[in-house]
Amino acid sequence: MKIRKLRIGKRSISLSVFFLIVLAGGISASSVNTLLHSSAHTYRPDLITIDSMDTFGKLERPAVPFLHDKHTDTIEKEGKDCKACHKTKDDKLSPMFMRIENSNKQDVMDTYHTNCIGCHNEVIARGKESGPITCAKCHQPEPDTLSSRMPAGMDNSLHYRHTKTLENKCEACHHEYNERTREIYYEKGKEGTCRYCHLTETEKNVRSMELAAHASCIDCHMQKLAEKKITGPIKCSECHDGEAQKMIKKITPVPRMDRKQPGTVMIKTGNEEIDASHKNRMNFVPFNHMAHEEYNDTCRVCHHKAMDTCSKCHTLKGSDEGGGISLELAMHKTGSNQSCTGCHKIKQQAGECAGCHNFIGQNRKNINDDNCLTCHMDMPAGIAGQAIKPEVDADKKDEKIAEQLLGMRNKITGTYDTEDIPEKVIIKELSKKYEPAEFPHRKVVNTIVESIKDNKLAAYFHAEKGTVCQGCHHNSPATSKPTRCISCHGKPFEEKDMFKPGLMGAYHIQCMECHTNMNIAKTGCTDCHKEK
Repeated sequence: MKIRKLRIGKRSISLSVFFLIVLAGGISASSVNTLLHSSAHTYRPDLITIDSMDTFGKLERPAVPFLHDKHTDTIEKEGKDCKACHKTKDDKLSPMFMRIENSNKQDVMDTYHTNCIGCHNEVIARGKESGPITCAKCHQPEPDTLSSRMPAGMDNSLHYRHTKTLENKCEACHHEYNERTREIYYEKGKEGTCRYCHLTETEKNVRSMELAAHASCIDCHMQKLAEKKITGPIKCSECHDGEAQKMIKKITPVPRMDRKQPGTVMIKTGNEEIDASHKNRMNFVPFNHMAHEEYNDTCRVCHHKAMDTCSKCHTLKGSDEGGGISLELAMHKTGSNQSCTGCHKIKQQAGECAGCHNFIGQNRKNINDDNCLTCHMDMPAGIAGQAIKPEVDADKKDEKIAEQLLGMRNKITGTYDTEDIPEKVIIKELSKKYEPAEFPHRKVVNTIVESIKDNKLAAYFHAEKGTVCQGCHHNSPATSKPTRCISCHGKPFEEKDMFKPGLMGAYHIQCMECHTNMNIAKTGCTDCHKEK
């Protein structure tokens, strides 16, 4: 068996020994980070791996690490620009080095060797420090420099800044492709994210997102720079460095994008016959589209394939276009931030929510999972068949109905009256070594309610006043007088259910895990119990 080793400076230790040291408490997390980053490696966001030859088959030598910004800075000092290494076609820079397209293996290899080594030799001849000129110095099996590149994207704030600068000329970036004429063209109203067509890898002559973005964005920025206008970045580190990304100006709040999108919608099955007859299994869901735009940084969070309704790809039975995922699963799949239920579950990981929801999730279904009517609202008589005024378009009917239903939703923002909540609870069943524990019950309840008072998810999905109580009283119905813990958890354990913790275990798991999930430091024994 091959033993993997971790290299630290000029030394190396086996990973198993390293993790034993960490687990034993011999080194802190911060020390681990310092130790790893004080190794012989350096990290740069401008590292590009030149592996172009893999287009022609398996690489014969290791790929070449290339520091792009380092070369950019060098040629700038000599009064040159990107055209020193990149050719142009139709006044646009090619992302490839010294070529427009790949011809054959030998030509591409010669392009790199002739130009790179030739340039380095020329610099050396001038008595200056230059890059490598030997095979092994370029084709490094274990390069000393590793990439710290962070993904770059365009969120709503950055999109708005571009829209404003370009004076709403969406055609500057957005285009469609005509399969017949093999030309790109602009069609107003069909603007979508570039990633809908430009995928991770180049496919069917459609450039990858990486190539398309670098070609279009950098070319535009360089053009503005030549016109001596304020523009965006042209260097790797200005986009892909973590610290640089924090410096990008954020617009708050971001004005709503004009895509003729509705404010509210009724989420239906997508089957015209079922939707028209209302013979679906569940009520249609009114959805506040405008509010969800504000919650997310990009439209791709939900519209991950195209700016269409979910049911177009995710049909009732599932389709190839939707990856075989049915509409029901697309809306309810947990673990996915692109489904409604999945996104809501992720929101439950927030500090003010995790104390209850993390514990509930381990033991049984979330208390709101069965509350389907929170989303699938009953439609009161008169709303569905209401007349639409002549000045309102027929296709606005669903939007109007959704808006009315959303306005009827019941919001629960509090809990029981103060006098119905015990001020303190004395936990004395297990007091032997320690005094009984005094639990500030009312203070805890009020703190939880205060922390979620502005949380719309909690307001809509906490179905009744006693919902917040069920975070601790997890097997009791929502009531102001829930059953005591000892009614379910025996001392020392429940003989008929060995998987159920005993009373001591139940208290400590419940309290200590809640403190951990909500980042409350109070977990020591004497923080809760006074010694006898």
